[in-house]
Amino acid sequence: MPREHQIDKLHKNAKVLILFILICLGFFLYVYKLFTLQIVQGEEYRSQSKVISSQVTTLPAQRGEIFDRNANLPMVINTETFVVSVTPGEIPSGHYDTVIAKLAKYLDIPKSDIDKKITRRRSYSSIEVKSNVSFSIISNIAENLSDLPGVSWGSKPQRNYQHTKSLSHIVGYVGDISQEEFTLLYNKGYTKNSIVGKTGIEKQYDSLLQGTPGREMATVDVHGRKISDTPIVEPPKMGNNLILTIDSDVQKLAEEALGKRVGAVVVLKPATGEILGMVSYPYFDSNIFSADDSSIEYNKLRNDEYKPLINRAVQYSYPPASTFKIIMSAAMLQEKAFPSAKKIECKGYMQYGGRTFHCHVHEPGHGWLDMQNAMAQSCDVYYWTVGRDYLGIEKIASYAREFGFGKSAQIDLPSQVVGRVPTAEWKFKTYNERWMGGDTMSCSIGQGYMEATPLQLADMIAMVANGGVIYKPHLLKEVRDSETNEVIQSYKPQILTKSTIDNSVWKEVQEALRYTVTDGTPQYPMHNKIVQIACKTGTAEVDGYKDSWHSWLVAYAPYDAPPEDQICVATVVEACNKWEWWAPYCTNIIIQGYFANQTCAEAIHELGFDYLTRQGRRE
Repeated sequence: MPREHQIDKLHKNAKVLILFILICLGFFLYVYKLFTLQIVQGEEYRSQSKVISSQVTTLPAQRGEIFDRNANLPMVINTETFVVSVTPGEIPSGHYDTVIAKLAKYLDIPKSDIDKKITRRRSYSSIEVKSNVSFSIISNIAENLSDLPGVSWGSKPQRNYQHTKSLSHIVGYVGDISQEEFTLLYNKGYTKNSIVGKTGIEKQYDSLLQGTPGREMATVDVHGRKISDTPIVEPPKMGNNLILTIDSDVQKLAEEALGKRVGAVVVLKPATGEILGMVSYPYFDSNIFSADDSSIEYNKLRNDEYKPLINRAVQYSYPPASTFKIIMSAAMLQEKAFPSAKKIECKGYMQYGGRTFHCHVHEPGHGWLDMQNAMAQSCDVYYWTVGRDYLGIEKIASYAREFGFGKSAQIDLPSQVVGRVPTAEWKFKTYNERWMGGDTMSCSIGQGYMEATPLQLADMIAMVANGGVIYKPHLLKEVRDSETNEVIQSYKPQILTKSTIDNSVWKEVQEALRYTVTDGTPQYPMHNKIVQIACKTGTAEVDGYKDSWHSWLVAYAPYDAPPEDQICVATVVEACNKWEWWAPYCTNIIIQGYFANQTCAEAIHELGFDYLTRQGRRE
């Protein structure tokens, strides 16, 4: 064979060999890939395929429940309510409008309300169309289920507020998450179907109360139809339970003592800052926000001239009136601005700047008074003189802030006001007017521009009881696991303000407040055989209410006990009520009931106030 033919044959054989090798290599790579996909990475891809072909339904978790300080009286519990849902893909073609019209009739709602919620008629996802459905309606639907393909029902947790009235401002209420709330909370696990706290403790501690939603995962086809009857269920976990500092007996006592009078009461423990009772009237029923007509009821509350949605204890500030003389006395003594034993004559009025300022007792006035008697008789002339001539507005404002005025009380509620401590600079910035001596006189008796909340006044009297310390007021006592009842977190007292005022000053102010009860203007309404009380009254003039005033009283008791055994009470009754100087009586009833373990009616009878038990009216 010629050499050239041999070379050609070798080239052809080499090409065949190379082709064969490439084919074998390709086959080997193909087999290796199949092995990798099915054996090595098979579990991973099987998991991915399940995710892709799984329909996940969120199972709502129950919110934690809320209890009073003894952890045995539930304020808020969960109840199950029925919800009706529609799976539009299960409704036969051409029958959608007929089925939905029938369902709307059973639910007693417009068909358009359901249509708005069903955006995709061929979807096999279940869509909730109405919640809080009664059992009788569910029974009617069940009896006619053959005419309602695609319709189903189930249970859903709902808040049930056990003791409404005055607890409504403390506990608050829940509602569907808004778009604004969702934008802020979506990265914390909230969804567009979340129920969130809107006010009160429900809002303040929403993250603690929120449970962990469960999941139900079912295998579905490309249309969303279930192709497996054995879904995988991850059960939801209930949220934490909250134990509040509120004493239900004290709350009820304060609520009944205030009656139907527009105003507020705060009862706290000065040694810890625990709120035992907090009442604001008028109040509302938190359960209405779960009703179908909640928007109507909400608008009624919002448009009520007495603003029942406002918690007057922390969200509304008033002129503190003569209760402010406690701060004035402490400032005068600490600054050594005027000797407490030195007397000032009250003729019933004072002339200044071309005006005549009248003391609450007109001619012949109180006569010559030292500080203790000026406090007991609540003499305006005495404090006008001290404020204008010996202290001045800057020192008055400084001590007001030291007592907690003009800044947040930092109570664990989502909304509160800070009141106002005016100064010359503030007036110029606000009104472009110069501060006058008459302004100082007004502030010296807690009038004019000075404002504070009932909680701030409770803190003020607590500072006196503690001898210079205000503990941060709080409503949360403990956080407990809802399943095991184990204490997860307990609140420790925190100092909010510590004064630099001398101990001798506190002792003299305390003695003056006790003398006010024994020899001052409130000696009859504040007389108490069970316990010694120290207090200060206040009557604040209000524009727009002729011959009527806000009625104030701040007190602590027992006067002769250490702070850990005392309670502080601040009461305000607004001028819009029929005038009856009710704040002192209300406060004494609360103190009597607390220390004698009596109901409101028993305390009233024991104090001899039976003739005063008519309920106040909003006039």
